[in-house]
Amino acid sequence: MGSLSIWHWIIVLVVVLLLFGRGKLSELMGDAAKGIKAFKKGMADDDDKSDKPSEPVRSLDHQSTVEAERTKVG
Repeated sequence: MGSLSIWHWIIVLVVVLLLFGRGKLSELMGDAAKGIKAFKKGMADDDDKSDKPSEPVRSLDHQSTVEAERTKVG
């Protein structure tokens, strides 16, 4: 009783095909494949970015910027 026979699986498959139709299932699988491809491409892009040396972070010294503006104006 706990296991399903091949006939059970065939009936389930027929019901799914009747509910969703053949076109809907192939469309759904195509969308899933596009999502997987986009995910893999995004992961590859992240790997490419991590291989390149990044620019050093530049900090903006507010005090020196204010002093530079004062010398320009005054």
